Amino acid sequence: MQQPCWYTGYALLFYAWGRSGMMRSRRVLFLVEMAIFSAIAVLLDIIPFLSFKLWAQGGSVSFSMVPVLIMAFRWGLKGGLTSGFLLGLYQILLGNAFLVTPVQTFLDYIVAFTLIGLAGLTSAQVAAAAHKNRVKRMVTGIIIGCFIGSLFRFLSHFTAGIVFYGNFAPPGQPVWLYSLIYNGGYMLPDFILSAVLVGLLFVNRPMLVQRK
Repeated sequence: MQQPCWYTGYALLFYAWGRSGMMRSRRVLFLVEMAIFSAIAVLLDIIPFLSFKLWAQGGSVSFSMVPVLIMAFRWGLKGGLTSGFLLGLYQILLGNAFLVTPVQTFLDYIVAFTLIGLAGLTSAQVAAAAHKNRVKRMVTGIIIGCFIGSLFRFLSHFTAGIVFYGNFAPPGQPVWLYSLIYNGGYMLPDFILSAVLVGLLFVNRPMLVQRK
């Protein structure tokens, strides 16, 4: 028997209202998590016993990338890129940045930390693997994502090092080699540390990437 038009209309109305409410809830959750995780990232970078500074001109091994990577795997590119951008911006505003010129500041903090969020490129793979309880596939996606985010952050620092820090290079050493050693010296352990911690976190709490 065909349903009355009014019944169908009300059904569609309640469905649309429910979908709208879910979308609003997701937006609120995203904004809350973004604010919390970006703030945690800053704290992890400035608390002395949680951050080991290697060079006087900036560059340290810390846990600061971990919250950004978590957002990237939970929310994809928008979560990772936005959280990374806020991390870089907060470092400048809090006076925790080594500033030479506006362009260097933009490359070393805004661009570099935003690019960590490119780890979100593998978020769909990580979420699908977590849903199917495929731990190895999930860990592989996490490692690849962490590598992508770390690599592009490194490239931004590397470029800034060549352009703006050439006067710090030892006599006779090519500027590109100085920048490679300088930035690779903290980015490699940063990548390894972050990949291990994020991998362990999601292996033990795979529901973190299963967004509803």
